[in-house]
Amino acid sequence: MRSAASVAFFAMLIAVSFAGSVRAETRIALVIGNTAYRGLTALINPSNDAHDIAAALKARDFEVVEGTDLDKEGMNRLISAFAAKARTADVSLFYYAGHGFQVDYQNYLVPVDAVIRSRDDVESQTIRLQTITAGLQGGRGNHLIFLDACRNNPLRGKSGATAESEAVLRDGLAKVEDTAGFLFAFATRQDQVAFDGGGRNSPFAQAFLSHVATRGQDLGTMMIAVRKDVIAATGGFQVPLEVSSLTQQIFLVPGRPETISPETQLWQLAASSRDPALLRAYLSRFGEGAHAGEVKGMLKVASNDTSIGVPRSTPDERLSDDRLWDFALRSRLRPLVEFYIARRPDGRHVDEAQTLLQSLPTADDREAKPELVCERSTTHPRDATASMPGVPLAELAANAEPAIQACRQARAAHPEMPHFTALLARALAAGGHREEAVSLYREAAERGNLRAQVSLGLLLDTGDGVRRDPKAAVALYEKAADGGSPDGAINLAVALMEGTGAPKDPRRAVKLLKQAAEAGSAIATYNLGVLSQDGTIPEAGQALGYFEKATELGDPRGFVPAAILLDEGRGIQKDPVRAAEMLLRGVASDSGDAANQIVTRASAWSKTTIKAVQERLKTVGYYRGPIDGIGGAKMKAPLQEWRRIGSVDLH
Repeated sequence: MRSAASVAFFAMLIAVSFAGSVRAETRIALVIGNTAYRGLTALINPSNDAHDIAAALKARDFEVVEGTDLDKEGMNRLISAFAAKARTADVSLFYYAGHGFQVDYQNYLVPVDAVIRSRDDVESQTIRLQTITAGLQGGRGNHLIFLDACRNNPLRGKSGATAESEAVLRDGLAKVEDTAGFLFAFATRQDQVAFDGGGRNSPFAQAFLSHVATRGQDLGTMMIAVRKDVIAATGGFQVPLEVSSLTQQIFLVPGRPETISPETQLWQLAASSRDPALLRAYLSRFGEGAHAGEVKGMLKVASNDTSIGVPRSTPDERLSDDRLWDFALRSRLRPLVEFYIARRPDGRHVDEAQTLLQSLPTADDREAKPELVCERSTTHPRDATASMPGVPLAELAANAEPAIQACRQARAAHPEMPHFTALLARALAAGGHREEAVSLYREAAERGNLRAQVSLGLLLDTGDGVRRDPKAAVALYEKAADGGSPDGAINLAVALMEGTGAPKDPRRAVKLLKQAAEAGSAIATYNLGVLSQDGTIPEAGQALGYFEKATELGDPRGFVPAAILLDEGRGIQKDPVRAAEMLLRGVASDSGDAANQIVTRASAWSKTTIKAVQERLKTVGYYRGPIDGIGGAKMKAPLQEWRRIGSVDLH
């Protein structure tokens, strides 16, 4: 019997169903971004956030009212108009970016003209959140409240404040009560402050923009993705929180979910068009991706072939205008948006594309701000987000000094953010400055940075440059896991499985892997599939679900073991058609294992499954041989063609 997958726990140490929904008949949104405060500290990004989010919501069929730098009168006027329309809308959405704080467990949003010297000024100078929600209650639809407004409390430390009053003048925003038909989404947890951001957008707004266009994704799933990105982008400084009592599922973009990852989509469009800009965009975003070697080879050929880049008949020309734009919008990659504009100058989305292009950073933008340079050149691969790729240590080591310089500047500009301290530590470690790196890792870890806790734990676990101390490593993994780090949970699970630094506790180890999987870890999800398949955890029939979920989260290793389970009917009903689908999705997405199974190991598969593969390839015109259920060399060329363009959705 074949092993669907294998796993070595030491390697875990971290260095399609239809889900659409009927489109809401009426959607109304109010988006406010306040930046230019007169009596409080001016902010950097709320106006940008408001502009970009308003544009994204308009593209999602919302009627949007947008306001920036509003005084109290202006805010009240827009809020009243919004509430009147929202009461009869199917979905209403309020997004606020700016100063916000709590007093006596009530939340207040701050106009730009507010002057707050004492608690007596709060009611007259600000807008109570409860006033806004009260105006929405009783309507027929669902109401979505997004608050990127958890800032320092302006009353803390004021003269005359007592210990008792300080206790109710906490930073950030207060917890809200469940209200039927409402979702409240906060940029960070209660009583915590949110980061304004070093780029164009705040971390929360950037994550929101990265996932709001995903087709077939319900709002709860979207917020998990947003939370995962914000945690990664801030090192755990921010953990978005939502309180939901919605009365139905909400899909901001209804339709069938994508069956292939953004990486595979970009690879297939770049490979089939041979467009150098797209090939470079792939490497920029997925430098360690499954197709990186192939892309580098294509770019090398392109440099010596003047025909490369000349427009030709490719899948992008057979893609509908909507589908190509859907892909460009989902990626938010500047080269891909430019590609859409160039290939579809009269496309129905060209105006939206031009608007989006204005909000996406150029190469000059990325080089101008030390915060962006630091993040782009130093981010750990396991902290990659939808908009920020990670950098392998070897690549960072080759470019360590510019990264160190940028991260020193970013750290000096944002002393409140241990995130930049942790990034500087990683750059220093890559550059051989081990003593300073360890010192900064300790500083960032003590201040709660999750990546620093995991990285320092690994150094102590392995004795890499420091005295080996497995117990101290376990303590750091514990802190990171408690803070929401999937990698901390995985490393702690490994320690508990092996009894390194802590007594063996396999049961808790599995719980930690499930915690990491629920937080969106593809690695943890894949390994739960392995444990389930091998019987290590008593979850008969659950392995297939874990492997499929791992592929959805971005781990293409799950395709082949999922196909094996379906092919053999191991613990489930045999399904050769689904097995073939999984194999072909793996061919398009993984580093070559799925194709190898069909070309060199076809005898291990049922003929029925191989026939289903051949029939699918014949349908799209890549295979012209007999439907005989026999793999081998004759399948190599058709599979290569499928890998290059096979799963791009055509008309």
